[in-house]
Order: sequence, then structure tokens, then C-alpha cells
Amino acid sequence: MDITTFKEFLKHDNLPVGLTVQQEALWYDGKGEWNKAHDLINDLDDRLSAHVHAYLHRKEGDLWNADYWYRRAGRQRPEKSLEEEWEDLVKTMQ
Repeated sequence: MDITTFKEFLKHDNLPVGLTVQQEALWYDGKGEWNKAHDLINDLDDRLSAHVHAYLHRKEGDLWNADYWYRRAGRQRPEKSLEEEWEDLVKTMQ
């Protein structure tokens, strides 16, 4: 799904059908529900989930924890805005 479609889904109150758990976490985060997003991703071990987890902790301001999850994802904390990182994450799941 492209970024424009994903952002359109944010205008609705109901979670779209057919999203992966990582997409669901980003949807909830996009709706301002950080805790719900974190709960979905918290216990997952794959690299994509670790990247979403890292992004969420970066957004929270917990950079030590974010850096731990970036390492688990095989990445470094990016030098871009949170919005740019969120969009990049959505785009990687197309």
C-alpha cells in the first residue's frame, strides 16, 4: 500500500482490514495512540518490528532504548525527522 493510501486510512476511526502487525502499529501511532502501537510491537523479534519499536521509543524521547532497538534492527538512529522516518517505514511495507 502506498503512503497516500495509508495516510487516507488515518482519517477513519476503524483499523483497516488486512494490515500487518507492523502496519497496524504505525496506523495507531499515526492516530496518536503510542501505547497501543507499542503494545502491538513490543514482543516481536524480527528486524522490521525492531525498527518500528526503535522509531516508537525515539518518538517517546527514550533514546537509549531507541538505540537498543535500532541495533536489534541492524540500523542506526536516523538523522531525519520523526515524520520522515514514519513515512519511510510505511513505504518499506508496500
